[in-house]
This record gives sequence, C-alpha cells and structure tokens, in this order.
Amino acid sequence: MPQKPLYATAVEDYVKVIYAHTEWQPEPITTSVLAGRLGLAASSVTEMVKKLGVQGLVDHVPYGAVILTPDGTALALRMVRRHRLIETWLAGQFGYGWHEVHDEAEVLEHALSDRLLDSIDEQLGFPTRDPHGDPIPSRDGRVEQPAAVLLRRIGMGETVRVVRISDRDPALLRRLEAESITLDREFTVESVEPFAVRLRDGRSAVALAHDCLDSVWVGR
Repeated sequence: MPQKPLYATAVEDYVKVIYAHTEWQPEPITTSVLAGRLGLAASSVTEMVKKLGVQGLVDHVPYGAVILTPDGTALALRMVRRHRLIETWLAGQFGYGWHEVHDEAEVLEHALSDRLLDSIDEQLGFPTRDPHGDPIPSRDGRVEQPAAVLLRRIGMGETVRVVRISDRDPALLRRLEAESITLDREFTVESVEPFAVRLRDGRSAVALAHDCLDSVWVGR
C-alpha cells in the first residue's frame, strides 16, 4: 500500500485536534491554542489553517476562532474513531497501559486500512468508548456523548461516577491509576481540603490533589 503523503497526514492531525478541543468544553479553538496543542510555531499553524479553509474543512477569520465545517467534522470524526479504536485495541489486546496508548495510536491511525480497522472494531465487540472514557464515533459518524461535568464542579456530599479522564498528561494518568481513580468508579466527595479533595467509595478513601480536578469528568 502506498504511503500517505505527509501533507494529508497533517490535515488529519489538524482537524482531529480542532474537534477534540471542543468535545468536552464550549470554547472554540484559536490558532495560538492550536499551535500549542500541536507543538508547532504559530506562523506555521496560521498558514496551514488557511489551506484547510481553501479545502473547505474549516471556517476562520484572522485572530478569530477556527471552526470545522461539516466536511471538516466528518474527517475529524473519522480520525477520532481510528485513534480511539486503536487505543482500545492496544489496551485490551496487547496490555498497554492507558498512559501509553495515545502516542502509539497517533502513529497507527494514519497507517491502518479501513478494512483492518473495521475488523478490529468487530473483534472488540464494537466498543463505544476508549480507555479514557472518550466516546468512539460509529462508522457513520454518530457519537454517544455521556452527560458529565468536571470533578472540580462537584460539591461536598455528592456521589458521582467517573466517566472520562483526560489523556493529555501521561504522568497524571499514572497518578490517578495509582489512586484507583478509574472509569466507572463511584465515590462521594467527603471533604474539600486546602490542597486536596477527599473522596470515599465505601471501602476506602483517597485524597485527590486539586491539579487533578480539571482532568476528571464525572456523572451524577
């Protein structure tokens, strides 16, 4: 199979990051934020966004937000589906930790054929979320988004269930796993202390540092 051009790979990366930015919060992405997420110079990102606009994948005005068009959203969902299915496959079939799957999926998502990806989906039993709780779009682009809020917004005494944990920081994922903060765990906010929030699940308690609270989404 011929190798995909680097330009096409970059387009896929851009639309995926733009989509992911607004998946769990409402603020649209700007070129400066996009540059930070991609680890690229702002000038390079601005030029690429212009090219994406010419291709009909984004709407953007100078110094304004970058917004996906319907065509851009369709491509982004295709790439998000690939990325998250591969993460789920690596974690479930090869024993990768949830802090390890992201970087591997970043490479593989551009290489696997649609046929192989569909076979992986079937083998896994058509999963609807990845190891971090992010929804996996269906083949036709449907997304089942769970109702969730940041743990930071939960008040003392409320009982909640973990539905999503950000995969942006592998070190944070390792910390949360060490404290058994994993998907579907239910707990009650027992107290809010100066440097931590104390959580209890009936069996044990854990003090979760405040810097973790913007990376954990819960359902009431």
